[in-house]
Amino acid sequence: MAASREVSTMIKQGFLSDPSLSFSSSPSRIPSTPLSRVLAASPNSKTLQSPPPHYATNSPTESSTRHHHHHHHHQSHPTLFQMMSEEQPFEQTRQKNYSKVSKIVQEFASLNGCEGYGVGDVRLTVVGRDGYRVSVDVHKRILLEKSGFFRETLKGREKGVMQSVEISECDDVEVYLETIVLMYCDNLRKRLIGEEVAKVLDLLKVSAAIMFEEGIMSCLEYLDAIPWSEDEEEKIISNISLLQLHNSANEVLQRVSSEVSSSIRTDDVFLKLLSGILQAKDDKARREMKMLISRLFKEDSYAHDSKLDVTKDTLYSLCHRCLSSLVLCLSEVTSLDDSRRDRGALMGEIAREAENMQWIVEILIDKKMCDEFVMLWADQRELAVLHSNIPIMYRHEISKITAQLCIAVGRGQILVPKETRFSLLSTWLEALYEDFGWMRRASRSVDKKLVEEGLGQTILTLPLQQQQSIFLSWFDRFLSKGDDCPNIQRAFEVWWRRTFIRKCVTEQDSSQLQIAVCDYTN
Repeated sequence: MAASREVSTMIKQGFLSDPSLSFSSSPSRIPSTPLSRVLAASPNSKTLQSPPPHYATNSPTESSTRHHHHHHHHQSHPTLFQMMSEEQPFEQTRQKNYSKVSKIVQEFASLNGCEGYGVGDVRLTVVGRDGYRVSVDVHKRILLEKSGFFRETLKGREKGVMQSVEISECDDVEVYLETIVLMYCDNLRKRLIGEEVAKVLDLLKVSAAIMFEEGIMSCLEYLDAIPWSEDEEEKIISNISLLQLHNSANEVLQRVSSEVSSSIRTDDVFLKLLSGILQAKDDKARREMKMLISRLFKEDSYAHDSKLDVTKDTLYSLCHRCLSSLVLCLSEVTSLDDSRRDRGALMGEIAREAENMQWIVEILIDKKMCDEFVMLWADQRELAVLHSNIPIMYRHEISKITAQLCIAVGRGQILVPKETRFSLLSTWLEALYEDFGWMRRASRSVDKKLVEEGLGQTILTLPLQQQQSIFLSWFDRFLSKGDDCPNIQRAFEVWWRRTFIRKCVTEQDSSQLQIAVCDYTN
């Protein structure tokens, strides 16, 4: 009731021109060109059509309104309860919009007659798409000074005569009026403090539409100064791009873009980041950064338009660096005596370099660049010999690299020739067997079943004779070591059936049809 009395009072005072206020739907709608017309108070004046402002806003009310109408098309007989339930949120939206607009109208009322402005000499009427109308008295001097649109619209109008300007088909009455209010502000940036990004973008659109330069600059400076969420960032970029503002908009976008000439090559950045992680002094920080970078690389690899162009050369330079460190560390262990380095520190260094290698291999697999590494790892015979001559507690982390490759080969994530696959197992399978028990017990990150499945599948990709050699050797070891040997019984069964039950005859059958190709002369 209080709200109704307030509206009645404003209508009597002349601040609202239309007593029938309608909030049948949100004034924020899909974009279209509003119509403007200027009428002088003189009865002999002519109607003038002017280039109208054009802007659009996207509010949640719009989508809910569309849903409301869609529902009625498909349900011919809604119940009374359903109709009441659907009307309730719209009634709340009406009250909310009504309250905001009434506050803006009161602000215009306070400006009229106040010192420095005098009585408003332009009656501005803003009409929403739904017919909702609001009229306020504004000052021609302010409009002419601040807005290129109004300078063009009011050009040549008779002085000293009350004029009317009507903006029709307006997308958002509240935002339009609030932009006009901004023209009266001495400190626009201060006025904008605390406003949400979506609201500032709406004000920016209207400011651009009516060529309110000070409003445009203030909105852009505000957006440049505040933090953005990722959703807001997308909206800001798309809106500023659509508005095609002058160079000042580039200041805002510097947060998300850089000049090609001044930007560091992406690959150089990746090399610096990855190298920094491999050489990190704090183990906790190193693990956290590994997880973060891996997740970011994975996010990109899942996208259809992968943008991260870290090169194979960069990743393989890091692989060679890790390999050199491993060889050096294992060499130190073999020549270790009581007077030399602390055994625990050396164990930690070997584990660290092996973990680093595992991480780079994980990235190579995700980037589908790991085929060359399988060949590189299969060729590390010197490292494998050193590996066999040092205690298992020092070396078992290194065998995780072999397990990692077998899992990827067994899943079809790495495609290498059969010779390379056999060479990999020839060099490292014995070490994997020896270290398996330690790997299983000492490391939570090792999934026993995953390693066994990957190893079995890798063996099954080899020629049958090579399979037989490996499986017979495994058979003896498993009977001797039990759980300390990988259990690849499922793969053993497949080899068995291939060898003894489903024999595949490869010799050419002489009874097959022979195909002859003849040339016929015409």
